[in-house]
Amino acid sequence: MAVREFASILGIVAVIAFAGGSNGPSQYMPQPVEILRLGSRMADAALGRGGGKVCQQGSRCDVWTGCIAPSPPPGSTAKVLPQGRIYDRYLRDLQVFQACREMVLSVMKRQKSDVQLVGLGPDRATLEAESFEEAVRRLNGDFFWEPASASSNVISRFGDEARSVFGPIPDADCAQGAKTIPLEVEGNLVELKPNAGKTGHPLEFEHRDAAGKVVKWTKGIQKCDKPSLAGNVTYCGPSSRLKRVVKGSVEWLFLCRKSTTNLLVGSIPYWEQSNPKFALLGTIGFNSLTGEIVFFDGRKDRSEFDWSSPFVPPGGHSYSDRVGRASAEALYDQTFQVQCYACHDNKNPYVINPHAQQARVGYFGGKDDPRAVAFSLGDYLPETPRNERAPFRVIGSGYTSTHNVKLGRAKTIRDPTGNCTACHTLTTQITGRRFAADAAAQEPWISKPTWAQALELRDEKKKYARVGIRRTDWALRSGAGKIHPWMVPGNGNELSALPPAISSADWRRLSNCLWDAGGAECGYRPLYTPCPAPGSKSQGDGSAPTDTSIAVFPLPLGESEATHVVRVRWRYLNGYGNVPQRDDVRFNVAVKSTAIPLSGEPPSAGDYPGLDETKGQDFAVTGGEVGNSGAIKLIQNISYFGHSRFTEPMPSTDLRDFRIDLPAKCNRRYLVRILSKRFCFDQSIMAYGTTDHLLYADALCD
Repeated sequence: MAVREFASILGIVAVIAFAGGSNGPSQYMPQPVEILRLGSRMADAALGRGGGKVCQQGSRCDVWTGCIAPSPPPGSTAKVLPQGRIYDRYLRDLQVFQACREMVLSVMKRQKSDVQLVGLGPDRATLEAESFEEAVRRLNGDFFWEPASASSNVISRFGDEARSVFGPIPDADCAQGAKTIPLEVEGNLVELKPNAGKTGHPLEFEHRDAAGKVVKWTKGIQKCDKPSLAGNVTYCGPSSRLKRVVKGSVEWLFLCRKSTTNLLVGSIPYWEQSNPKFALLGTIGFNSLTGEIVFFDGRKDRSEFDWSSPFVPPGGHSYSDRVGRASAEALYDQTFQVQCYACHDNKNPYVINPHAQQARVGYFGGKDDPRAVAFSLGDYLPETPRNERAPFRVIGSGYTSTHNVKLGRAKTIRDPTGNCTACHTLTTQITGRRFAADAAAQEPWISKPTWAQALELRDEKKKYARVGIRRTDWALRSGAGKIHPWMVPGNGNELSALPPAISSADWRRLSNCLWDAGGAECGYRPLYTPCPAPGSKSQGDGSAPTDTSIAVFPLPLGESEATHVVRVRWRYLNGYGNVPQRDDVRFNVAVKSTAIPLSGEPPSAGDYPGLDETKGQDFAVTGGEVGNSGAIKLIQNISYFGHSRFTEPMPSTDLRDFRIDLPAKCNRRYLVRILSKRFCFDQSIMAYGTTDHLLYADALCD
């Protein structure tokens, strides 16, 4: 189906799905009709080039669709994009890009569902291909399907991909069991409350010390001890909430952040702990065994959320959750404009700086400091040390296609001075460029910046200065609190001995590495690791098919297109990451039919279907997931027996049964290759197993 035909179908949907930008309506933002028109034009061009097949790894070309992601404006990373024409243009281009992806994915899905007998006319070959496909479908049912392929909608597909990797996703709930992130000013806990000591009980900020004594009341908050480093959010905003949900090796973090467009804090009801209104919704999913991470952000053109009710995850709770899926499509950001990966890049999901209010960071006396005991969240976000060689991978084909270039360039570093990387990983992203600078109380620095680096460096210096302006004098080393810098050489976050801060000379050597401006002394390694193939023990996945078998059975009643059935069986558990409902692995089965040799001797390795053929190279679909790959028959994307299309997998820690029945004819030999594959849901698309599983059977007739 042509994209322009599809565009008319998308019309009303696109008006809803692609409206708005990061900061509300703008005179520069295009109308939804223009987004659709430009997306259709890009999709036509992408399909004309053959989709993602022509894309180069590491480019802005999406390998799933061939759509071209826009380059982000020069400057540093922020939780909320700034206002202005250049950013509005970028948002427009992001919307066009995602519209293109939706269109191409929909066209590809429709093409796959149609019978496409490529290169075959109405002859015997055509009839044989049709009868094989129909017989396979009748004999096996509807167990052949790609995970996360039910919808081409940006958000629903994103959620389906995440659910296939992490298992069921809980609702984002910042009410029940959530923690309020404390705010400290001059060593005291601050909360907006009615001041009972004044007539009319006006709202004011109560300042209470570690012993619980009220020190004073104020009408506003200008500075705090631990301002936010996120960028373009309120530096000293109180009453944000955090929720952590752990399911085995998978954990989910939900942040309901209060912030205002002017970044100021006044005595208005919005800042009360009991007020459920907030500005920014963020979700992170992480598997501690595999290092896989995913980011969901609430829409940026929505000025307010309310945590009184939980928020359904992208994709709803299942493929069949129509209400939840529709709600999520309207709730979450479809542009992926915020580079969450750039901050949450320390080989774990947490950004641990003093603003996170964890007892281990930002207290002069460490965890036992009276203020840490009285004010902090303790170890609500537990310490999870990970080294530079640990696996780490971002999930989401739409998300990674948007940020593919920067993800490919990100690196871990080793501090050439030996001061800072013994306990945790530093990167060339925001962990290094912003958080390390703030931790060391040193301005970002590059010896010989490129033009692009100079622009980013300028912005980071501005952010560093703005954070400094919002930090109280009490918090400085020269003040009474002495908690900034909050990381020091040798002692890490142990501040009570007043160890010396990092020297300017050492900082400059380190900062040069953090900005990817150093050399071999920095020990650079790629930050993100490849998608592991099923059964690749070296990559942490030891799961492999077992108990493979092949047998010939009589033809079931009602079948007439064959004389026998060849049944291929195996057992397999997708155990990567210990997720009982993980569903990102499928199998291809390639079948080659030959005459049985007179000698009856077994086949040689070269007689079986080739590896490229089994991967589906030059695959021509005859119906659904069945088709021809070169000279062989190929059945793609086989799930476990009983797992019907677009249903949720049942949780299991035991091997699952896989089975496929193939139509067979008298006195023919059937040679089968079984190949596992992981849907990576990133820009590598697929990772195929490397172990051969070769079987054959002879359909003998008396």
